[in-house]
Amino acid sequence: MQDGIEHGSPSGLKMGTTIIAVEFDGGVVVGSDSRVSAGASVVNRVMNKLSPLHDKIYCALSGSAADAQTIAEIVNYQLDVHSIEVDEDPLVCSAATLVKNISYKYKEELSAHLIVAGWDRRAGGQVYATLNGLLTRQPFAVGGSGSFYIYGFVDAEYRSDMTRQECQEFVVNSLSLAMSRDGSSGGVAYVVTIDSEGVEEKCILGNQLPTFYDPDI
Repeated sequence: MQDGIEHGSPSGLKMGTTIIAVEFDGGVVVGSDSRVSAGASVVNRVMNKLSPLHDKIYCALSGSAADAQTIAEIVNYQLDVHSIEVDEDPLVCSAATLVKNISYKYKEELSAHLIVAGWDRRAGGQVYATLNGLLTRQPFAVGGSGSFYIYGFVDAEYRSDMTRQECQEFVVNSLSLAMSRDGSSGGVAYVVTIDSEGVEEKCILGNQLPTFYDPDI
């Protein structure tokens, strides 16, 4: 599997990104960086890797840009049809299952890893990791090449009783750390907060991200 966003790369080069999602009581916070690279070249500095699957369900994209976006668009269409058929909003688990089924069916052809997160009337805020047919609900999930730099941080800083604001800070701090260490992650930070009231989207510019110790400064 490739751990980042790949843009038109026929050679199958390994690309980078950082995605993260975390649950709080009543909702979820999802975040990503914005850099799209092909080899050593940055081909898009501000791609939004948080794609809506339905009104209150989002996915965070990593892997091949074309593959990940295609999966998101297919699932978005299928959820729209499903919601019309049942005359109610779809469940987050249903969206994650659709992503999982596509990922497994085409695991030899596609190179993409999506984190699915959202809110529904039955189970509230939920985060699901999907990878080559895997489907598991987690209190938080990270992905992409930048995730390797922050596993220690998220394991140490995560708390199950975090508030909405604390989760937002947790996501932004995690992204900032990953972007400062991983050369394949960068740009701006996109953050989406989803709860029963709706969706809040934020874009945090690079010069507005929190800073941590850097021996070069």
